[in-house]
Amino acid sequence: MKNCEYRQIDLRALRTPTTRTSTNKTLQRVRRKWEVFPGKNRFYCDGRIMLARQCGVLPLTIVLIFMTSGLFFRFDCPFLVHHLTVFIPVIGGVLFLFVVITLLQTSFTDPGILPRALPDEAADIEKQIDNSRSSTYRPPPRTKEILINDQVVKLKYCFTCKMFRPPRTSHCSLCDNCVERFDHHCPWVGNCVGKRNYRFFYAFIVSLSFLTSFIFGCVITHLTLIRSEAGLFSYQLLSSTGSQRVNGIIQAIKESPASVVELVICFFSIWSILGLSGFHTYLVASNLTTNEDIKGSWSSKRGEESGNPYTYNNIFTNCCVVLCGPMQPSLIDRRGFLPPDDAPPIVTSDTELPHFMAKKDTNMEENCQEFAHSCTA
Repeated sequence: MKNCEYRQIDLRALRTPTTRTSTNKTLQRVRRKWEVFPGKNRFYCDGRIMLARQCGVLPLTIVLIFMTSGLFFRFDCPFLVHHLTVFIPVIGGVLFLFVVITLLQTSFTDPGILPRALPDEAADIEKQIDNSRSSTYRPPPRTKEILINDQVVKLKYCFTCKMFRPPRTSHCSLCDNCVERFDHHCPWVGNCVGKRNYRFFYAFIVSLSFLTSFIFGCVITHLTLIRSEAGLFSYQLLSSTGSQRVNGIIQAIKESPASVVELVICFFSIWSILGLSGFHTYLVASNLTTNEDIKGSWSSKRGEESGNPYTYNNIFTNCCVVLCGPMQPSLIDRRGFLPPDDAPPIVTSDTELPHFMAKKDTNMEENCQEFAHSCTA
């Protein structure tokens, strides 16, 4: 009988599939839902902050607000405090903080995104649509009709989210999400404006109107006082020498060029901001959205007169419902955890292992057969 030839066998090559499965389970990383969110959004701070993917105008908004306010506090406030009152920077500071806070709340808040239908839910909806098919060869209808305050409202089917949109819901093409009570997509705040952040958006544009008007008035007052002082000086100089006159406007510009920059920015922005605030005040008082007003959903723009089924026929009640109603929780649960079965493991195949380990796995049966044959020979 020949002596048995012993070979050293790598224990890693003898691991069983159950060991591999248990190892993979331990290597799985718990993931949050925002990591696999299907919409076109960006998430920061572990899903606490969300923005639209196309938010390039938001930094410009922040720069304009901070630059104009910074020039005002640096160059205009000291002069106005000395000549008028100390409450000018206090009022400006309160308005500035309110504008910044409401802007960030509008930009970082979930506007009311509806989660997309699960595969089982989408299949059930498709089955219901197919069952409603008529005897003709026309495709089944993709709308539903419901009654709201004795008025027929159509619900449209969303082919992206695979569901019938609730009333006042629309699909934003830029964010690729269905947003509840969709108003519009605002690039200046970098987010959609919907049910959950409309109150912040309205507070932002109204407070920005007050801040812009306040700075605009203070800058004009500053330049006027400088001109008056320069005019008084030129009058005294002319009466004493009779040979020199100083232009008050040019002197004011020379003494405070930053005020001229603020004046130009406020002059070209105040009209659009005031107009936007007035338009949204009308929408709030009527319980309408920008999307509904542009499409003429409840007006004679579509050829037939139909009233707004969502209005309470009272301006005060409409304002309270839109701006002071309860804050609904977010439906997408972006910081929630995915089930373990849905989270892919970090190591899933032998291709992610080192080359020599995969090679020993493929030759495991051959090594065992040679070892058994040498022992029985």
